[in-house]
Amino acid sequence: MRYFIKFAYNGKNYFGFQVQPDAISIQETLDKALSLLLKDKIEIVGAGRTDSGVHAKEMYAHFDYDTALDTNYWTKKLNSYLPNDIVIYDFITVSNEAHARFDATSRTYEYYIHTFKDAFNQDGSWYFSKELEINTMNKACELLFQHHDFECFSKVNTDVHTFNCKITQAFWVQKGNQLIFTIQADRFLRNMVRAIVGTMINIGLGKISISDFNDIILSKNRSKAGFSVPAHGLYLVKVDYPYIY
Repeated sequence: MRYFIKFAYNGKNYFGFQVQPDAISIQETLDKALSLLLKDKIEIVGAGRTDSGVHAKEMYAHFDYDTALDTNYWTKKLNSYLPNDIVIYDFITVSNEAHARFDATSRTYEYYIHTFKDAFNQDGSWYFSKELEINTMNKACELLFQHHDFECFSKVNTDVHTFNCKITQAFWVQKGNQLIFTIQADRFLRNMVRAIVGTMINIGLGKISISDFNDIILSKNRSKAGFSVPAHGLYLVKVDYPYIY
């Protein structure tokens, strides 16, 4: 039988989602917990990868297990065993063909910035005090819908076969001293959101124009784009599937 787990995590203490040698990851932590509690070797497949220090308010993964599970019981059981920075919301029984990564139709990220010093939000939002022109940044967002190749915002030497992504939402909202950037696409490249935000910061500061932003995308050159903002302000907030509502 195949199960989806819906979960969230604070990425501060982890070197990303994906298992890697000599570094603790979200995937490894969940694999070990499930394997121990279910007394079988469990290897989850996630909806995607988040980089070191990035958080997720909503993430999905699937795994296979031979026996029917009481989903309510195992949600509570797994939560009682996992560290406090990982929480399981649900076990969902799905068809054996369902796939957490390949069946996802879109992913949504948010990036949080606070513009006034905040003693209680150091780990979940990036402090940036310089004044930004949000209206111009939102106009730049509209350009993202006109392009598909975002190689300029991708980490170099990545193992992807294509740099094409279909962006369906991108906008900035200001709430008092907090700025939130929301972006939705069918897929994302490594470091893509953080590089987009860093480049848009330069737009908001007046360092580059909207025309420059368009030229950067067309260049397909990472060195032309802006800096990558820190990981701790980035959250995966939504993963959509055609059969999960």
